[in-house]
Amino acid sequence: MKKTVCLLATAGLSLLLALPAAAQQERVIRFGHLNNADHPVSFGVKRFAELLAAKSGGKLKVQEYPASQLGNELQQQSALQGGVQQMSAPATTSLAGIVKEFGLVDFPFAVANFAQADALLDGPLGQTLIAKLPEKGLVALGYWDLGFRNVTNSKRPITKADDFDGLKLRVIPNPVFLDTFKAFKANPVPMPFAELYGALEAKAVDGQENPYAVILSNKMFEVQKYVSATNHVYAANIVLVSKKFWDQLSPAEQKMMHDAANEARGYQRQVSRAAAQKSVGDLQAKGMAYNEIAPAELARMQQIAKPVIEKFAATYDPTIVKLYNSELARIRK
Repeated sequence: MKKTVCLLATAGLSLLLALPAAAQQERVIRFGHLNNADHPVSFGVKRFAELLAAKSGGKLKVQEYPASQLGNELQQQSALQGGVQQMSAPATTSLAGIVKEFGLVDFPFAVANFAQADALLDGPLGQTLIAKLPEKGLVALGYWDLGFRNVTNSKRPITKADDFDGLKLRVIPNPVFLDTFKAFKANPVPMPFAELYGALEAKAVDGQENPYAVILSNKMFEVQKYVSATNHVYAANIVLVSKKFWDQLSPAEQKMMHDAANEARGYQRQVSRAAAQKSVGDLQAKGMAYNEIAPAELARMQQIAKPVIEKFAATYDPTIVKLYNSELARIRK
């Protein structure tokens, strides 16, 4: 009898050990981001949370913290590296401080449409950049859509490069953005996003540049008159996980995270792009004057920005720059 009990106990223990960690342990994932709860990034987080809960039988729970509740992009990045926050979805721009080649994603006029943008980020270039993050304490699960960035201001419509002359524009604290707008003879002012609305309201700056959905969600129509379809940079968010947290997960849990992120990506991009399209009409309905830019003028802007691209490309890893250029050639065919 004793032997039977012992065998049953051993079998029970073996079965318990064989179960994936997800079945044994509940985990709470604090997922922070800068955007409001009505923004497509937030919709992406919610879909990811649903998918992950379903895949893990409710063991992996995502708690969303929108609207910079956990700090600005760099504060959240630091929290991920330290293991006190589990996930975030910042713009790729914020990573250029730790892997400078992420600056390639911010090069002006690199891609002309969403298909090109997705091909660049989901392909070898995007994956090469992701592979550089674990040594910096971060793991990335792919790219989400933030959208093409467009200029708003309170002075005049931007119909040609000369219209930037003397405009005080808030830009992301990023050297590529600063030099690009200096090349257009604007006066770029680096500033955290959280301070932007107040600066526009106080007329400390004349304008700013962001995707349409961000402009609408943050009510910039209250303090800006003109929105111009410059489409100067395609912006992406990147889904980040703290490596300290990632390393605690079982292979089964890591697979659930990857699968949920991959499934959420298509949904998030679809929602984001539909929102961008709708936002243009909404901004006009709120009183903003919208204008597009003639192809010849956009081509001229590209030429003005070219020396900026060459300057920064020369400071990056030549192998990655070569890959970037070959990928651009591939996706533009």
